[in-house]
Amino acid sequence: MRDVDDIGKLRGEIDAIDDELLALFNRRADVARRIGGVKAGAPVYRPEREAEILRRIAQGNPGPLSRDRVAALFREVISACRAMELAVRVSYLGPEGTFSEQAARKHFGQAAEALPSASVDEVFRCCESGEAQFAVVPVENSTEGAVGRTLDLLLVTPLKIVGEIELRVQQNLMSRAASLKDVGRVYSHAQSLAQCNAWLNQNLPGAERIQVVSNAEAARRAGEESGAGAIAGESAAARYQLRVLARSIEDDPNNTTRFLVLGNLEPGATGNDRTSMVMSAENKPGAVHALLSPLAANRVSMTRIESRPARAMRGALWEYVFFIDVQGHQRDKPVAAALAELRQKAPFLKILGSYPAAVA
Repeated sequence: MRDVDDIGKLRGEIDAIDDELLALFNRRADVARRIGGVKAGAPVYRPEREAEILRRIAQGNPGPLSRDRVAALFREVISACRAMELAVRVSYLGPEGTFSEQAARKHFGQAAEALPSASVDEVFRCCESGEAQFAVVPVENSTEGAVGRTLDLLLVTPLKIVGEIELRVQQNLMSRAASLKDVGRVYSHAQSLAQCNAWLNQNLPGAERIQVVSNAEAARRAGEESGAGAIAGESAAARYQLRVLARSIEDDPNNTTRFLVLGNLEPGATGNDRTSMVMSAENKPGAVHALLSPLAANRVSMTRIESRPARAMRGALWEYVFFIDVQGHQRDKPVAAALAELRQKAPFLKILGSYPAAVA
């Protein structure tokens, strides 16, 4: 009986805490609504402000909840309060159940209106036309590298990068079949097939591998065909009523995809930012080194460089552009000085955006 009494008391304590949380949530929502009235038409979504809130909460978290769990909780609180001012519309690579949708939900929360698009091109167009206020697109994977189509479109879009998302990608083999031995073909996006190459070689060496436009599309097809399997996230299994036959089949246990958030904002500096740019170099020896020298001279740390054929630029046959990420905001003095020098040296330079670094 004592155990029953103890459980009853603890449940009563939880009920009292829940009542306090409910009052605090509504108090926060009321203050957020009042701020919205004061802003008088200013953007509802401010990525730098939201990043500052999440970082402060994570740093002050005493546990036992982990930092990422606390961040997820507060993201939903922010999302619900933001929606009281205006519903945020976000385009992403669909259909429903993709990792792109997971990334969009992770960043904007469940209160955002997520708009699936059939291709990365359509994701850009949806935001460029104003149908969506923001777009979420994959840009690189820790195993398979850059997403080329995203880079090509960044070269020509008027949209700016306003944020980034890092999503731990867990790949799963799912099917209507009862066991792996009954799976004769596997559908998935090309990147996911590559991320699971070793596992497929060992566990389904004879299965046909078929590339499709998204993992959610793979799950949809597997749900309609006998003997078919799909590699996708677990949410796709629930959506398309498939059995998960094997979990976490990615070859790299730390497999992570980086997504960009695009829009028409210019976020302010937070002290933990990233600036992305794309530039061309003259076709002569040492030209690339000369372009990078202003970064070193101003002690600006480069975190990524990626070369790409300049397909989107007219008359650029056999020419390349270089996508570069650096630490810091373009308004920071060292970054601003480096960019001023680059503008003098680079035949072509486009600042893609300065934005808060990803928060867990």
